[in-house]
Amino acid sequence: MRSESVKIINNGLWHNNQALVALLGLCPLLAVSNTVINSLGLGIATTLTLVLSNLLVSSLRRFILPEIRLPLFVLIIAGVVTIIELIMHAWFYDLYKILGIFIPLIVTNCAIIGRAEVFASKNKILPSLLDGLAMGIGFSFALVLLGGFREVLSSGTLFAQADLLFGHSAKNWQITFFDDSGILLAMLPPGAFIGLGLLIALKNALELKQKSTKTNTSKVYE
Repeated sequence: MRSESVKIINNGLWHNNQALVALLGLCPLLAVSNTVINSLGLGIATTLTLVLSNLLVSSLRRFILPEIRLPLFVLIIAGVVTIIELIMHAWFYDLYKILGIFIPLIVTNCAIIGRAEVFASKNKILPSLLDGLAMGIGFSFALVLLGGFREVLSSGTLFAQADLLFGHSAKNWQITFFDDSGILLAMLPPGAFIGLGLLIALKNALELKQKSTKTNTSKVYE
């Protein structure tokens, strides 16, 4: 059980990261990742959707007919997203206005319905919860990294408008690296594509280095 849990976590965070490997959910990933706080807000909403939808699909999997499973999965995900949207509208209204249409668009995120179909509908509740959490954290990690990269290059700040997510006490969290105008390209959609490409290249380089290290180590022991 422990080895299975470790495998699920590794898949979600690294080996099968939905943003950097599966390349799913690119629309919100590229559109919202202009700051760390926007990225983190969408990442948390996506993670909650993954966890709750996996929980519900796994709990109801024995009662769902194969012929209607996909429409039911979409209905479950839409219900979860609606609840999250209402919560954000009530308690995080300013952030909700910034994220706009990309909160309800979580329903169309292929990563979420993909995990419901591939994993949650075939596994028990606890592994499904762990899968949703790991996939959500992995997606959020990529989202926040891309948001930090773009925010620093475009405006020279980090954690700007942190109070939108963490309250008034977070107004002083902003870190300023430079006051002059940054690189406009980093704020625009092409900058998002370039940033994502660099993240994917970095991940592939780290994996190649890891494989090379393992190969060299095995040769030494031989």
